[in-house]
Amino acid sequence: MSMNVVALAGRLSRPAVEKVLDSGDRLVALEVTIRPEEGKTETVPVVWFGAPASAAALDVEQPVVVVGRGRRRFFRAGERTQSRTEVVADAVVPATQRKRVETVLRKAHESLGDALLG
Repeated sequence: MSMNVVALAGRLSRPAVEKVLDSGDRLVALEVTIRPEEGKTETVPVVWFGAPASAAALDVEQPVVVVGRGRRRFFRAGERTQSRTEVVADAVVPATQRKRVETVLRKAHESLGDALLG
């Protein structure tokens, strides 16, 4: 059995960047900064494939909740192979939209339960 579920709550640390891939697919790249009460601040790269057009309008410092999966991506940079760990978002919801946040977190919780129960 394997599970890969990520839920983040933080603030956008830079403007959303919309990209169109060679395949024609659209994605929005985000960075979410998490500031725990104790410990170091962390910035997590997030990619959101098929994001709605409104995603590109998300503002810097806007609190968001991200639900998705983690992945490690390998790519060539110059003559070296490098890697990047990122979150592939299923949903990015402004934290102020409490009902939507509850819905995406409930779906993530249900998928964990389904995976555990097999």
